[in-house]
Amino acid sequence: MKHTTVCYIEKDDSYLMLHRIKKEADENKDKWIGIGGKLEASESPFECVRREVFEEVGLTLNSIRYAGFITFVSNVFGTEYMHLFHCTDFSGTPDENCTEGVPSWVKKSDIPKLPIWEGDKIFLELLEKERRFFSLKFEYNGDTLISHTLEF
Repeated sequence: MKHTTVCYIEKDDSYLMLHRIKKEADENKDKWIGIGGKLEASESPFECVRREVFEEVGLTLNSIRYAGFITFVSNVFGTEYMHLFHCTDFSGTPDENCTEGVPSWVKKSDIPKLPIWEGDKIFLELLEKERRFFSLKFEYNGDTLISHTLEF
């Protein structure tokens, strides 16, 4: 099981997205995702997301909202527990030299048209509409979302 974080950093009705095209062995290969990564030993989700965002794109998260907890179950990638964060208060300019992918500001309305995980469409919609904490469980067969469960 993996424990990860992801942050959707918002500015001017856009999210900073990472187009994952730089690594061959990447379960997110060619997809667009938020900024984040794996928790290290003894690290809290808040510490992890701040560290990962700074390492990947050079931004400092000043204030973040813990928005949700996502469980991914995949017949290919196993189980992953992901902590979902949202941020509108940050410092710095995104570093284009990210080793994970290419960072770009993408209008929220354009994101569903990009190659993203089907489950991401669900939690991004909740991120916009719900200001309360939520939990989602996604079950995937390869790249295909076969079921999901939402709880508040």
